[in-house]
Amino acid sequence: MMQHDKFGIYLNVKEGKAMRITSPYWIPSGDEWALLTPGVNAPLLKIRELAREKGVFSDPDKITWGDWSQVPPRD
Repeated sequence: MMQHDKFGIYLNVKEGKAMRITSPYWIPSGDEWALLTPGVNAPLLKIRELAREKGVFSDPDKITWGDWSQVPPRD
């Protein structure tokens, strides 16, 4: 079963790293991840604006793209 409803742009609220999720390979979960938008093509400026509106990160201007090398390996 595909998880298209979980695709979108997530923010690691501890590190300020945004991740674009378009595959069921890894879906962020837990308290440190916030789904900002299901729109996977949102630019970083929009991501910062959404984080500011939702109050999920203390300094939205410092949000950057996350690095896929930090994604945990699939079991």
